[in-house]
Amino acid sequence: DLEELVEVEVTSEDPEFPIESALLPGGTSGWRASGPGEQTIRLLFTQPQAVRRILLEFVEPAVERTQEFVLRWSLDGRTLHDVVRQQWNFSPQGATEQTEDHRVELNDVTMIELTIVPDISGGSARASLATWRLA
Repeated sequence: DLEELVEVEVTSEDPEFPIESALLPGGTSGWRASGPGEQTIRLLFTQPQAVRRILLEFVEPAVERTQEFVLRWSLDGRTLHDVVRQQWNFSPQGATEQTEDHRVELNDVTMIELTIVPDISGGSARASLATWRLA
């Protein structure tokens, strides 16, 4: 059960879009930051974990923007190793969803960190995350 295995830290959160809605099955709204700019979500494991799959889903139906995210992991909670750094162009006329499904071989993971820059041009877009699943 994820709630027993993980402590979650977020830099900001819209009360109507809590991080649990992106992390737990059955969440319908996903997570959204309370304001614009770079945001970080950290999953801190209570015990080291093996991670074999990381699924991220982003949805942006309204605003044209280029988002960048960086997904990192750590053995000790301090030294970070990149899993992926990705940019995606959202467009209401076409590309409104981004799904990243990464098969990994990570052992003894104590932390996974997701940093999102919602608009690399510095616009007023807020970071959001529809789904984040680990296996």
